[in-house]
Amino acid sequence: MKPAAVADTELAEALAAAAVAAGHVILAVRQRGLDVERKRDASPVTEADRAAEALILERIAAAAPGIPVIAEESVEAGRVPEVGDAFFLVDPLDGTREFIGGGNDFTVNIGLVRNGAPVVGVVYLPASGKLFVGVDGEGAWRAEVVDSAVGERRPMRVRPAPDRSLAVVASRSHRTPETDAFIARYEVGELVNRGSSIKFCAVAEGKADLYPRMGTTMQWDTAAGDAILRAAGGKVVTLDDTPLAYGPRQGEGAKAYQNPWFIASGAGVPIRLADQS
Repeated sequence: MKPAAVADTELAEALAAAAVAAGHVILAVRQRGLDVERKRDASPVTEADRAAEALILERIAAAAPGIPVIAEESVEAGRVPEVGDAFFLVDPLDGTREFIGGGNDFTVNIGLVRNGAPVVGVVYLPASGKLFVGVDGEGAWRAEVVDSAVGERRPMRVRPAPDRSLAVVASRSHRTPETDAFIARYEVGELVNRGSSIKFCAVAEGKADLYPRMGTTMQWDTAAGDAILRAAGGKVVTLDDTPLAYGPRQGEGAKAYQNPWFIASGAGVPIRLADQS
C-alpha cells in the first residue's frame, strides 16, 4: 500500500482535472445563457451548478470509489450520504451570485476531509484559469490553466505577519456588522472585498494576512480553500481559537453541515477575539 501522502498527491491530480473540466462546463452554460432558479433558502442556482456537480461526482467515483461525497446541489435534492472518517465536500460553483451577475469571482471547490480535518483541496477559477491545490504534509501550489493544460506549478506559502498594518480580505456579498467589528480590531493597510473561496487562496499565496467570516457558510464552501491554506502554512480557527472541524453536526440535511464563524489567517497573525487597546 502506498503512503497516505503519496495517495493524496495522486488524488489531488485527479481532483484538479475534475475541477478544470467542471470549469469548462460552467463557462459553456454561461455563454449560451442562464436560467436562474431559487432554492428553498432563496439562494440562486443554475444549470451550471448542477451540470458541474454531476461531472465532479462522476470523476470522484472513478478516482476514489467508496468514499462518500457531500455536494451542495445533491444535499439540496435530499441526497445526504452517511459519512465516516473520510469524505469529500464539493461546491461545484461557489459564488453563484458573482457568476449570474457577470463577475469573475466564482470557483469550483473540491475538498477531502479525513478525521475532521481538510487534507486535500482544489480551488479552480474558470474565468481566469487560476488553479490552487493543497495537500496536507505536501504543501500547496498554484498554476495557470490554458484550455485544459496546467502550466508551471508554483509553490505557495503564507507570508510572515507584517509588523504593522495587515492586508485583509472579506466577503463581497455577505459582509456582516460582526465581521466589520472584528476587522476594526486591527490596523488595516488594505481591505479587499472578494467573492467565493478566492479569499482563502489570497491568504495562502501571501497576498493577504487575514480573512474573517462572521456569517453563515457551509462546509462545502470552505473545505477546499481551508485545506489549501493549511497546506500553505496558515490556519482556520473558530471563535474559541480551535481549528475549524468538518463533519455532520446537529440538524438534518444541509443544517448538519453549517459552519460556525471562523477566522482564516497567515503566519503569526494574532487572533483578537476581544477588543485590545
